[in-house]
Amino acid sequence: MTRAAAEVVIGSVAHSLQSEADHEQPIISGELPIGGHRFEGLLPPVVSAPTFTIRRRASRLIPLDDYVKNKVMTEAQASVIRSAISSRMNIVISGGTGSGKTTLANSVIAEIVETAPEDRMVILEDTAEIQCAAENAVSLHTSDSVDMARLLKSTMRLRPDRIIVGEVRDGAALTLLKAWNTGHPGGVTTVHSNTAMSALRRLEQLTAEASQQPMREVIGEAVDLVVSIERTGRGRRVRDVIHVEGFKGSTYQTEHYAQIDEDSHAA
Repeated sequence: MTRAAAEVVIGSVAHSLQSEADHEQPIISGELPIGGHRFEGLLPPVVSAPTFTIRRRASRLIPLDDYVKNKVMTEAQASVIRSAISSRMNIVISGGTGSGKTTLANSVIAEIVETAPEDRMVILEDTAEIQCAAENAVSLHTSDSVDMARLLKSTMRLRPDRIIVGEVRDGAALTLLKAWNTGHPGGVTTVHSNTAMSALRRLEQLTAEASQQPMREVIGEAVDLVVSIERTGRGRRVRDVIHVEGFKGSTYQTEHYAQIDEDSHAA
């Protein structure tokens, strides 16, 4: 694509988003009006030439059984996740960019809907990626004037049974954890992190943006299960699953379910 053509694409998307793309506003982020795919466009001077990326929404839900069949996760890991869902545990799905954490979150949510179809689901996102077939579901989206923390405060007045956040990226993580801890178990969120244990450390960093006190006890109490998915040279796989039992002393008390050995339940 020529430089001029790329600039036309970015300008057209900006127009559809009721915005402008120029030297003063060189970054355009949003959802395409057709299909809801995520769009990120950049113009000089932040890049040397007009550049854009389109991140397609998942075309279909992938059942957990397919993850097992395709050897993305083990049967033992799928069993742990299903048990966590039926026990109304709070689940954090971690992964790097393009690892498939949102797709896995959609699979977990589908299991929740099948297990507890009567539950009222409140879903909060920056961009619409979560797919939820629940009849009683409310989807909220951030805007330039309403951030995730503000949405979470409104969520508490919507009588949610389960609170789902597409991805926690800032200090709103603390508000979510507190909500999970105050009578709203069974939630799901994703976080950008490469391993399950580093996901807990990432949550520490995010909560530190909203509090000057360490929030390890809050994290240990609110988070029950962390599922880490990664992209490898041979495809995606669930790297590890940990059950978080709490925070005591200076460490998280966890039980680890490894990828390599389906029957490994060593702490």
